[in-house]
Amino acid sequence: MKKTVMAWVAAGALLFGAVQAEDANDIYTRADSNPGGIGGVSSLRGLSELEATRPADDFKRFPRDHQLDSSYVYQPPLIPHTIRNYEVSLNANKCLSCHSWKNAKEMGATKISVTHYMNRQEQVLSDVSPRRYFCLQCHVPQADAKPLVDNNFQSVDSLR
Repeated sequence: MKKTVMAWVAAGALLFGAVQAEDANDIYTRADSNPGGIGGVSSLRGLSELEATRPADDFKRFPRDHQLDSSYVYQPPLIPHTIRNYEVSLNANKCLSCHSWKNAKEMGATKISVTHYMNRQEQVLSDVSPRRYFCLQCHVPQADAKPLVDNNFQSVDSLR
């Protein structure tokens, strides 16, 4: 019985694959336009053959000193400048060179929140908490970038 069921499943999979291949109009899956079998990928960024190197996208424009409003409660603030070549690793954190409480006034930058100095038991530490050290886990740069997909997100009423 088990062997019969497995045979039917295998036959169905083969049949399903053949039907899909016949219906495919994608130039990367049709045999006449893909004689070498190099395949292709269709993604949100467009079509590309597997063996072809797609040119890199243009750099996004980061508006300087442009603050976007929050979209939801407790949203981490967006970074209003480029962070290209910023190192945030176990050994260094470029963000803290301007935004730490020690340097913020001199650098004219926003101080990081006191919550970044608290551990899980809400005890205030003398330095940034290890769980808040990697800034880019929550904070992202704001950029003038075209969305990859349509979006109809609405901010919560209290933030409008």
